Amino acid sequence: MLRHLFTSKARTKLLTIFLLKPDGEYFVRELTRELDEQINSVRRELDNLKKLGLLKSRAKNRHKYYSVNKDFVLFKELRRIIIKANPAIETVVKNIQRMGQVDFLLVSGVLLQKDSPVDLLIAGDINKENLEKYLDSLENQEPIKFSVLKSEDFLYRLKCQDKFILNLVEDPDNMIAINKLTSEQ
Repeated sequence: MLRHLFTSKARTKLLTIFLLKPDGEYFVRELTRELDEQINSVRRELDNLKKLGLLKSRAKNRHKYYSVNKDFVLFKELRRIIIKANPAIETVVKNIQRMGQVDFLLVSGVLLQKDSPVDLLIAGDINKENLEKYLDSLENQEPIKFSVLKSEDFLYRLKCQDKFILNLVEDPDNMIAINKLTSEQ
């Protein structure tokens, strides 16, 4: 199954669109314009992904609309791969790392196209004002919410099973980008 997933540039672009925006619904010409790919290659890859079970389709207003099948056996894993490979998130993580001592960084919320109380959870020693300026400079439609804790406070809250921290850390849809901490510290 995996060897059929990542065989073409068009398929990679389609996977990125469908897995980063899992609630989206698209028709062929719309995808062709957005991906800047030939219509035949887009159609072929849509058919391949539909045969695999990752996509489903329906007819509406004389158009065939495609959407991701969230019940697909590898949906969550594929989504995590696409998210981790997203250069925008990688850039954000690298830039935050340069702002101070970052021992733990969790990415969630608007950066992963999901609902969450925060978009970034950071443990370490970092200048919050510089972080806020950087996040405001990003071209996001929504403001990025963040929480910064000292590493000791983060570990203490984790040890006490703080509901806010545990919900974020245990959510399999969130991405732990940096983790230099152990609960024994």
